[in-house]
Amino acid sequence: MNQNIINARVTFRNSPIHILERFTIKNLESAYEQFKKHSGLDECVIIQTCNRIELFGKSKTYDIDKIKKTWATITGIEEEAFDENMEYVENKEALHHLLKLTSGLDSMVLGEEQILGQIKNSITSARETKASGQHLNTLFDKAIRIGTRIRNTSGIGAGGISVGSMAVKLAEENIDELKTKKVLLIGTGEVSTLVAKSLQRRGYTFDVTSRTLGRSEAFCETMGGNPIKFEEVLLGFYNYDVIFVATTAPYFLVTNERITEAMKNKKGGIMILDLSNPRTVDEKVATIGGIKLMNLDQIAEMVEKNMNARLNKVKTVENIINEEVSVLEASMKRLDAEPLVKDVFKNIENLREKEFQKALQMLDEKDEKKIKIIEELTKAVVESIVAIPMNNIRKASEQGKPDVLELASKLFDYKKQNQAD
Repeated sequence: MNQNIINARVTFRNSPIHILERFTIKNLESAYEQFKKHSGLDECVIIQTCNRIELFGKSKTYDIDKIKKTWATITGIEEEAFDENMEYVENKEALHHLLKLTSGLDSMVLGEEQILGQIKNSITSARETKASGQHLNTLFDKAIRIGTRIRNTSGIGAGGISVGSMAVKLAEENIDELKTKKVLLIGTGEVSTLVAKSLQRRGYTFDVTSRTLGRSEAFCETMGGNPIKFEEVLLGFYNYDVIFVATTAPYFLVTNERITEAMKNKKGGIMILDLSNPRTVDEKVATIGGIKLMNLDQIAEMVEKNMNARLNKVKTVENIINEEVSVLEASMKRLDAEPLVKDVFKNIENLREKEFQKALQMLDEKDEKKIKIIEELTKAVVESIVAIPMNNIRKASEQGKPDVLELASKLFDYKKQNQAD
């Protein structure tokens, strides 16, 4: 492409929620201004969800280091943080990634629909602030249409459920009036995010704890919940009716001794759902009266049955995306030729109008019907002469032949610097 499309992103695939939070851009309008001013991008769109912060940009020339530096300045984090957490792709790979986003193939929960609405909101916001232009507006409009069509034809979003939402569903099935109960979530990673999203969606209040209070607070700012000190939780399991455990600790956090002690001060029972891998709940707690324990293997088995239908469709969706990305790439390349084509048509129309008016004066023609016929004739002649070379220029642009565009620019005396992109 004459113009490059880039995508720089920090997502749940490489970074846990408490790290993602650091890359979040608080003031979008100011950020757009900074990126366009300092990063070398002349168009940009920012997508932010609880699972990702992504920047799509357009520029003829750009510098990824300038993009990192600008992003670091906006968020106040060190540039080195991008080395471990940021992924970067350009052109065809960037288009491919955007289609995966709009079709739900890159989501934490395969096929989930929320991301499509978030992308629509992102391009609307970029348009309103004039951060995006012809290239990214066209790209996002087409990607949203393609993603919607893929979802509708493939059924990728039908009948799926995550480990987190399945765990919450099981809690609902086993605990009467769950909304009146005390719920605890231990952990702030990927699975905890899914649990928190599911609890939030169903309107439950819940406490969140992690090894550090700061991490819990950052998680709760994004995902909801009330942050609780880790030490308080370890000594106060009796305060809770449902405990979701989703950590990567290499030892038992919920021990037989702690739960035995907790049940001495507990009137009702406790349901514990261990979503950790490896397990962080001692299986012996299942033998304690009033305790119902479910582990990740049991829950994952239920999810697997539920997800098989979606997973069978992934290959189909990937094949559709591979076909569509080539068409999308051609459309984006064609945009490179449009300023030249538009300029040529404008200049030729000016010449046609000028010569048309001269001819009318020479003919001294007053009959409106005849004047209309002559004008339509001149337009038809111009169109028939110009259409073929202009379409060939567009095709050359689609096929990635900048030399043809360069030659056409010389032939038609096209001045790029006078054109607003």
